[in-house]
Amino acid sequence: MPGQSGECRVRVNIDGKLTSVVYGFPCSINVDPIEKKPCFHFFPGTKSLSTATVGCNLHCLNCQNWEISQTNPEDSEAYSCPPEKLVEAAAKHKCESISYTYTDPVVFYEYVLDTAKLAQEKKIRNVLVTAGYINTKPWKNLLKHVDVARIDLKGITEEFYQKVPQATLKPVLDALVTAREAGVHVEVINLLIPTLNDKSEDIRKLVQWIVKNIGKQTPMHFSRFFPIYKMKNLPPTPLETLDLARKIAMEEGLEYVYIGNIASREGQNTYCPACKKLLIERNGYTLLQNNLKDGKCPCGREIYGVWK
Repeated sequence: MPGQSGECRVRVNIDGKLTSVVYGFPCSINVDPIEKKPCFHFFPGTKSLSTATVGCNLHCLNCQNWEISQTNPEDSEAYSCPPEKLVEAAAKHKCESISYTYTDPVVFYEYVLDTAKLAQEKKIRNVLVTAGYINTKPWKNLLKHVDVARIDLKGITEEFYQKVPQATLKPVLDALVTAREAGVHVEVINLLIPTLNDKSEDIRKLVQWIVKNIGKQTPMHFSRFFPIYKMKNLPPTPLETLDLARKIAMEEGLEYVYIGNIASREGQNTYCPACKKLLIERNGYTLLQNNLKDGKCPCGREIYGVWK
């Protein structure tokens, strides 16, 4: 109906045309370490200008940014920042990239696309931090102007997707494959929620899908859940579960497996799959050492990623 918005809250029927009401009006702009996305195999130690508008096309019961993802544009503060101004800000703050994050870049698609094109011209990289819930045609069009897709694979069962993010699984799997086929750098994150997607068999099934469909070199991040939003009834993910997930992933052949949202002695570091040498040491979002040279381990093994 005229004047009504869609599920994402940010597209409104205006004179019979679905129009974005958040284009050029982000609700958040910050300078973040790229490790915060998390992206561990893309320009480590660099800064990324991070931005978002309100709204989301998913309604995750555990959303950590629900104050902006699940609110209406008229109920949130926003800043006037057209694409050219956003790119200028990235250059001013010496950011190697712009990350479209916090909510989901799918809902401010037009803003992302126009900004990404301008950023490319200025040799600034583009990073999508997304749940990958998007149709193939617009996804392919956007990927032409993107360097990194850090995609949430929230679970590996249809039941989980319908219950928690209130979506479906197949579009996300398709988005992962399409991104890899487009030559975009892909990293995957999976938030392990106690009793819902943390069974060993589900973790193994998810990892097996990644190895088979997008490759064993794909960086995989298992992240710790904390009670929040509409899931305050569940406990935080035990460290033992995260360690087990990392162990399963490496057993199944994934070469780069990480643990996030919790301190881990080895789970945040990058090791060479060939000689097992410590290549990149991290403490949270801080880089302690980087022993890569031209994207290779001293042993000569090429390490998957985009390196300075």
